[in-house]
Amino acid sequence: MQRVTLKDYLRESLLFKDRAVIAGICVFLLLSLLTLRLLQLQVHDHQHFTTLSQDNRVKLQPLPPTRGLIYDRNGVILAQNLPAYSLEITPERVQDMPQLLQQLGQIVNISDNDLERFERLRKQRRRFDSVPIRVRLDEQEVARFSVNRHRFPGVEIEAKLLRDYPLEATTAHVLGYVGRINERELQIIDNSAYSGTSHIGKTGVEKTYEEALHGKVGVQQVEVNALGRVIRVLQSDPPTPGQDLYLSLDSRLQQATMDAFGEENGAAVAIDPRTGQLLALVSNPGFDPNLFVEGISPEDYNALQNSEDNPLFNRALRGQYPPGSTIKPFVGLAGLETGAVSLGQKKFCPGFYQLPGHSHRYRDWKRGGHGLMNLTDAVTQSCDVYYYDLAQQLGVDRLSEFLQQFGFGSRTGVDITGELGGLLPSREWKKQARKAPWYPGETLIMGIGQGYFLTTPLQLAHATATLATRGRKLQPQVVDAIKAHDSEEPVALARAPASMLLQQSSDNWYDVVEAMGQVIEGRRGTAKRIKSDDYRIAGKTGTAQVFTVKQDEEYDEEKVAKKMRDHALFVAFAPVDDPAIAIAVIVENGGHGGSVAAPIARKMMDAYLLGEHPHGSPDTADQ
Repeated sequence: MQRVTLKDYLRESLLFKDRAVIAGICVFLLLSLLTLRLLQLQVHDHQHFTTLSQDNRVKLQPLPPTRGLIYDRNGVILAQNLPAYSLEITPERVQDMPQLLQQLGQIVNISDNDLERFERLRKQRRRFDSVPIRVRLDEQEVARFSVNRHRFPGVEIEAKLLRDYPLEATTAHVLGYVGRINERELQIIDNSAYSGTSHIGKTGVEKTYEEALHGKVGVQQVEVNALGRVIRVLQSDPPTPGQDLYLSLDSRLQQATMDAFGEENGAAVAIDPRTGQLLALVSNPGFDPNLFVEGISPEDYNALQNSEDNPLFNRALRGQYPPGSTIKPFVGLAGLETGAVSLGQKKFCPGFYQLPGHSHRYRDWKRGGHGLMNLTDAVTQSCDVYYYDLAQQLGVDRLSEFLQQFGFGSRTGVDITGELGGLLPSREWKKQARKAPWYPGETLIMGIGQGYFLTTPLQLAHATATLATRGRKLQPQVVDAIKAHDSEEPVALARAPASMLLQQSSDNWYDVVEAMGQVIEGRRGTAKRIKSDDYRIAGKTGTAQVFTVKQDEEYDEEKVAKKMRDHALFVAFAPVDDPAIAIAVIVENGGHGGSVAAPIARKMMDAYLLGEHPHGSPDTADQ
């Protein structure tokens, strides 16, 4: 018999009602949560999300300041900003970078160096910062990209001002150059102050006065579309341009000096002894600083770095050379001031000098000797034996202490980066540096500017300027005045106060200066053929050995390789009665100061004092 199951309609009805109630409660709770969330978003957090929405539409963009200009003393522009177009990529807006670069290369020329620089800069910056892939686009490249712009989201052409140095190599070692901010500099600089700025001063005046030249960054609010392209500017706070610098440098004199060197390597510095202003600072050969502004190519950098002439080396500030016979006026003054010698006192020069009880002969440059010499004769004819004897009488302690007053052995404090201080030897220095005692023979060669004695061209010019002013010592300075963007006139920079060297007698200084005048005007003066009929010159020639000649050997310049020949030196100031320019010239491996370095100084003085840029060289002497 089949069993029949009857439905329990009452139970099913109750179950349905329970489930409906539970479902209703769940729906109510979910609707309540949704309502509460909507209230939170629309009411409580309204301002917060309005701000976020606004940030999606409005962007803050930094406005880099225009870098200050640099002028010489006559208003000639030395560093300027020229407009240029660059192609820049914002990595955040690019989905496939390799594909984009490949396609972009079909529109504009992109070299391997461009790609390497792009990858390097890309790692240094944030993803939303634009990175240049090509700089200095020409008009045709700008036009080609503009037509295809829609194909490259995240790529824009930016108009920028790039640093330019019109005189190129002529002022490279003075001005220095700007370049892209590197990783090391990013750790040092204030990022907010350099927001939107990609360049910074690397060397020279550009680095020393970076803060003044850079200016202050501005900011603007811009409205952008979904693609990130700017639609309009909402608000703008303009940047503050950098301040302009006015240098004491005379670009005409600077160029005349470069021309005077020709193919010779060396350095020359000219100072106004009345003020301490730098009139010229030349290191030859120079280099084109424009190559470094947007990043120099490996080929160009290797060519500069590997050149035997070392064009990147600033010889005027960092070249350290024995002063040679240019030190003799200072040693002679030391003898007069200390009473070790009198002006008319004569010493006999047989062509060599021997210390008492020693057989070693310290030779004079003139093999047969000079005969009887007083101080004026010894300066005029550059007699080594006279100064061997005078240095022996003074002793290393008095000699070192006296020369230190003129700044030998220490930096001048010039407002250009990278200066070295040379080396003024002393008994204490040798004990500490060489762990050895001082020997009497070392005092002799120190008295003629050889041995351990080293000086820079700037240091030598500074000491010569102090001698020209009869002991008034001024700190050299190249930046004369600064002009703010909202000022009509430049404001002169404060200068370090002058100091006076202690003098026993002003007559001693006069006598030494007159002796230097005889170097030019005397019948036997070693630079007599650069004499000028327009103004009086006081000077001193010098020759610095590159290597030591043995006791039984003779130095034959014709048989010595160019790189091993003596350095040629010359120091001078003019006019003698009221000095307006003091000069130091060093020609590497040039031979004799009178025949090589002195003519360069004469051309410099003519260019500055007479307004000439002479061609050709005056007749020259042999020493």
